[in-house]
Amino acid sequence: MSAARDAEVLEVDGHEVRVSHPDKVVFPEPGLTKLGLVRYYLAVAEGALRGAGGRPMVLKRFVKGIDKEAFFQKRVPENHPGFIDTATLEYASGTSAEEAVIRDAAGLAWIVNLGCIDLNPHPVRAEDLDHPDELRVDLDPMPGVDWSQIVDVAMIARDVLTDHGLVGWPKTSGSRGMHLLVRIEPRWSYPEVRLAAESLAREVERRAPGLATARWWKEERGESVFVDFNQNAKDRTVASAYSIRPLPDARVSTPLDWSEVRGCRPEELTVASVLRRFAEQGDPHAGVDDAAGSLEGLLRLAEELGPAEKAPRASGKGGAKGGDGDGRRQSSMPLIEVARTETKPEALEALDRWKSKHADIVSLLSPADVLVDGMRGSSSLWYRVRVNLQHVPEADRPPQAELEADYDPWAGRG
Repeated sequence: MSAARDAEVLEVDGHEVRVSHPDKVVFPEPGLTKLGLVRYYLAVAEGALRGAGGRPMVLKRFVKGIDKEAFFQKRVPENHPGFIDTATLEYASGTSAEEAVIRDAAGLAWIVNLGCIDLNPHPVRAEDLDHPDELRVDLDPMPGVDWSQIVDVAMIARDVLTDHGLVGWPKTSGSRGMHLLVRIEPRWSYPEVRLAAESLAREVERRAPGLATARWWKEERGESVFVDFNQNAKDRTVASAYSIRPLPDARVSTPLDWSEVRGCRPEELTVASVLRRFAEQGDPHAGVDDAAGSLEGLLRLAEELGPAEKAPRASGKGGAKGGDGDGRRQSSMPLIEVARTETKPEALEALDRWKSKHADIVSLLSPADVLVDGMRGSSSLWYRVRVNLQHVPEADRPPQAELEADYDPWAGRG
């Protein structure tokens, strides 16, 4: 190992990896530096590579810090080192991108040095880009939903998977939700995998009405757990195992054994605690690659359930991160739009201004009535704030007014 004032060079798996500005504090609350993040990923490399290794990856770069929006970079930097592989993905939009593929711990260190805090791989291997080998179940709680309800839905989802010959491997999302990872044989196309995931979601909703929902439209979900099947669409990625999330406490998306799920507290799974946990227990998902199953059962279920509600068409401008619409369908709910902003803090400030103007009805709103959605822009997120007035008497509902903030993410982009 050699050191310099503005960099530190690490010897990792026979490769030299330069870490620039190693003492830069990335997470002020726990005092985690950039070098500290690199060392974390090296310590959990076996588990992190089990989730992200050998897969093309979108680079989610926090170049301005965790309190600023990340920049999404699909194309691998031209000056990438020789130990970084690449794979060229074709997107539904007709574009393509040569994306990074990491194979070893040196690749992890290199990715983190670019400003990537979490890892966002596609559900395919670089050797077969057309056939996913992983189905992803994203349990996304609406506001007002507590951890026990998420766990209840996870257990039902596990039962549905088991009933159809599949094994679900749970992990915390690193935020409020939970992911179930399902290894599958790489025999089915993206549309077939998404259909299987949608059928799973609909069956979970059927078995747990009120607790879980497969409804696409966010305003119709109520205080339930959305089983987000669209994370299996071709252009989607999710934070993989052992990813650090950009929250002040440096929370980690942590693999669990099913026996741990009920008593788990996601806020306790941070970089510091996961380092101890990994050293003491190893990776609960060590056997995930030996559990690849068939989608035939879920695809038969799709036939039994019949056609589902159609998802919104991707417009390229305004598709939502959280599975929300793009404005092409008239909602059945009494929605008003409050703001469009560049950042989430700005969105919350705009919401507070709106609430102060309508203090007489705020107490009538349930947590799930306030919709703050991260929307996919060209290379980063922007935010839309809406309010569902379903619990406000019709005579007292405020009309659609001028937006509290009206950010245009497409201005100047042609």
